[in-house]
Amino acid sequence: MNIRKSILVAIVLSLCNAFALAQPISKSGIALDAAWKVAVYEFAKENLAHTAWGVEHYERNYLLGLELAKVDSLQIDDDVLFAAAFLHDMGVFEPYVVADAEHSQTATENIESVLNTTDFPIRKIADVKTAILAHMFYAEVPDNNTAIVLHDADTLDFLGIIGVTRILSLSTRHPWASDLQTAVVTLESFSEQLPASLKTQAAKTIAQTRVVEMRSFLETLKKQSNQGVSL
Repeated sequence: MNIRKSILVAIVLSLCNAFALAQPISKSGIALDAAWKVAVYEFAKENLAHTAWGVEHYERNYLLGLELAKVDSLQIDDDVLFAAAFLHDMGVFEPYVVADAEHSQTATENIESVLNTTDFPIRKIADVKTAILAHMFYAEVPDNNTAIVLHDADTLDFLGIIGVTRILSLSTRHPWASDLQTAVVTLESFSEQLPASLKTQAAKTIAQTRVVEMRSFLETLKKQSNQGVSL
């Protein structure tokens, strides 16, 4: 009997390992453990590529959102967080751009064109829209834990060395960084103003370190560029 039991256990473990190996993952190792996640991830990779707000940004937001929720013991909806993290910036990409419209709003008007072609739970789409509308640092954030952690994760991605990298990558392509001097002004402003918009204690703690990183970088950059004149 013990031999049979051992054989059954070995078979089950083997099947579990085979399933784990076959399960697709994202670039950052996020388990794409549902057909709709694979579809959303592939859509983002193919249509929403960008140095500052592309797939890598979405992966960071999702993973950091999970971390913030864990540290602050917040109950969130993983499905909603994933969908919102990977689709929240749709509104800055063609053909979804609407002139003079807030990109968060534009995104909410287009996510169903992606999600409704998958097995994503339709009942959760409203919550995805809520999270997307609240993701920017200047947005009003509702009493919704999933929206809160996405908002904080997205805001933190504008801080620290990753924030510096993102803004500098926009140089000559965006009003925040029409040139390098403008990019520096934007970064200085972000380091001073964005921490106040954070909602979770975990995010506020992370922000403290990231602000120090930013200011150290900017001080060094000024020293090496004649106080920014030679940028």
